[in-house]
Amino acid sequence: METSRFTCAVLTVSDKGARGERVDTSGPQLQRQLADAGFQVAAHAIVPDQPRLIGETIVKWVDEDRIDLIITTGGTGVSPSDRTPEATRALLDLEIPGIGEAMRMASLTKTPNAILSRGIAGIRKQSLIINLPGSERGARENLAVVLPALPHAVDKIKGGTKDCAAC
Repeated sequence: METSRFTCAVLTVSDKGARGERVDTSGPQLQRQLADAGFQVAAHAIVPDQPRLIGETIVKWVDEDRIDLIITTGGTGVSPSDRTPEATRALLDLEIPGIGEAMRMASLTKTPNAILSRGIAGIRKQSLIINLPGSERGARENLAVVLPALPHAVDKIKGGTKDCAAC
């Protein structure tokens, strides 16, 4: 399936990154992975761990820019400021639990801390939104788990008629 017709955006959620106190390495890594897989990287932003700002950015990318795939990195753990899943869930029309489950299952083979990841995925309008961990390694590894299924998922969300059995 040709992915070059699909756009994507990466949203880094980090208080320190938004203040310029930490270099964002996860966002650029994810952009490279997505571009290497054939997605057109249309946007990247860094926002602090504030649900309102997370939500506003996602809504703009979905409702105005019509981005096909939005990947967030950061804010999926259990610290008091980690609120990316809640901000995302409030925007979704449909949640896709299998994506988060697959990422956590794969991560458990690498670290027991994977059980603390709360990332979710779902659909808003015709856009797929996926929460990834904030660490570069965690983000890279989790995206690699789900990346093979993303072109098909985006195609189906946008109304593609290709039979799932043919994939």
